[in-house]
Amino acid sequence: MEFNTLPMFILACLSLNLIPGPDVVYVVSNTLSGRRSAGLLAALGLGLGYLVHTAAAVLGLSALILSSTFLFGLVKYLGACYLIYLGIMTLRNCYRGGPSLRLDGDMLPARGVFRQGVVVSVLNPKVAMFFLSFLPQFVEANSPLASLELVQLGLLFTLLATLCNSLYAALGGLLLCRPGSGRYARRLEGAAGVLLLGLGARIALLKP
Repeated sequence: MEFNTLPMFILACLSLNLIPGPDVVYVVSNTLSGRRSAGLLAALGLGLGYLVHTAAAVLGLSALILSSTFLFGLVKYLGACYLIYLGIMTLRNCYRGGPSLRLDGDMLPARGVFRQGVVVSVLNPKVAMFFLSFLPQFVEANSPLASLELVQLGLLFTLLATLCNSLYAALGGLLLCRPGSGRYARRLEGAAGVLLLGLGARIALLKP
């Protein structure tokens, strides 16, 4: 892994996970309907689900590296295309007025929130696809430590995502219920869209 890759990966992770999306809404809704501990349990449940996706992605990508660097490269370029698509969709949503966030009050009590968070995360195919497309962008297939780097990046992504969700749980609905929350969400969404496009373009412009 190149020295400048890790800061770029951390910046991308933070920008993507700070966007008020479905996971954030799930965490904040539990905080508002119960107490802060319910929101933290939701964040931890989602985090465990991310670990499952990390393990699945790392095992699959590591197998590709061992069997064929060509196939890994193919997955990498397909992932770049998917990230570009996500970037375009994100910027389009930002241009149209940002995400529509609904904080429902009728959520589960604290008991069962953690378990539901795990299930929601694990059974979300978009999360699995995102892991498979995001992680390879920061790893070179010909690196002797490629599999280890995938594990480290996956764990770091999971840690940062859980910390971001926990931050929302700690702050409750403060960031999403204030009058200026729409502007905050649009700025983060716009920044994430640019990052996703940049990651996709980074792969497309690399020399073989």
